[in-house]
Amino acid sequence: MNNNSILRVEPLGAPWKAQDPFLFCAYHRDKFPAGNEKMGLDADQLKGRNIGQDFTGKDGFSMYHGKVVPGFPYHPHRGFETVTVVKEGVVDHCDSFGGAGRYKEGDAQWLTAGNGVQHSEMFPLVNADKDNPLELFQIWLNLPRKSKLVEPHYKMLWKETIPVIQSKNGNGKVTEINIIAGTLNGAKAPNPNPNSWAADPENEVAIYTIKMEAGATYTLPDKAEEVNINLYFYQGDAITIEGESIAVNNRITLNPKAEKTIVNGGKDAFLLLLQGKPIQEPVAQYGPFVMNTEQEIRETIHEYQKTQFGGWPWPMKEQVFERSKGRFAHYADGTEEQK
Repeated sequence: MNNNSILRVEPLGAPWKAQDPFLFCAYHRDKFPAGNEKMGLDADQLKGRNIGQDFTGKDGFSMYHGKVVPGFPYHPHRGFETVTVVKEGVVDHCDSFGGAGRYKEGDAQWLTAGNGVQHSEMFPLVNADKDNPLELFQIWLNLPRKSKLVEPHYKMLWKETIPVIQSKNGNGKVTEINIIAGTLNGAKAPNPNPNSWAADPENEVAIYTIKMEAGATYTLPDKAEEVNINLYFYQGDAITIEGESIAVNNRITLNPKAEKTIVNGGKDAFLLLLQGKPIQEPVAQYGPFVMNTEQEIRETIHEYQKTQFGGWPWPMKEQVFERSKGRFAHYADGTEEQK
């Protein structure tokens, strides 16, 4: 079929590939069991895993780099941003500047690594008497050269502030869209961090999570010709875009100027949309460091070895907060939010 609405379809990998200005998206979906007194798992529950490097999905979950509590103990970042969107479960955040927080289902965190930060993202198993399911996206958004070395900054986008729009088709079937970044149908997401590529509306950066009921339809708006639009179809059965059927677990690169009507099939469909004008600068990446040149990467490694980007001020490598603690954010300037 000759369909100029779709530029490319490819299977989702791990992590999910992305286009400039995004680097990639890591998707985590785990069914963790009940937690012990440390909000982690006992040694006998971890048999058969490569603890500290567990990405197998054995028994429906991975420990990632955690040894007792699943998640990602402190590690460095420089030169880009992470946007972490939680659909289910709990995340505890700490960083080398004294920032900390707990956020849950429906919340998102925007972290600008800038000139260097260490942070941890742990998934405390707060339920002691039932399973602890987790589902989240961590989206890596590049920074332009002018912002690579800004001061690190993080903020919370609490679920109460994230717009949710609903659209019904002629059959009454609903498409629901959470607007993490950007605007849609007059609804505007909370402001991103000030030095983000997304902070300039001219860059048309958008991050949406989309749920379509079985039989729902939705038409995405046209965008400027240079805008990159990627749609990640990660749960459901099949959708159709301008007559072309696409199975689940595919990434769809869309033509920004062509008609983009999505028709869902017989099961609820879940999608992530990442959109934006490209930065169009060289990318040099070494693990958690993203700069413009190899020389800058070497300088970054040297600086990290020398300064540890502020060190780790927290008592535990797998830092988590008490089980009963609610959603909160503590910022480096001493301010705190409680939810």
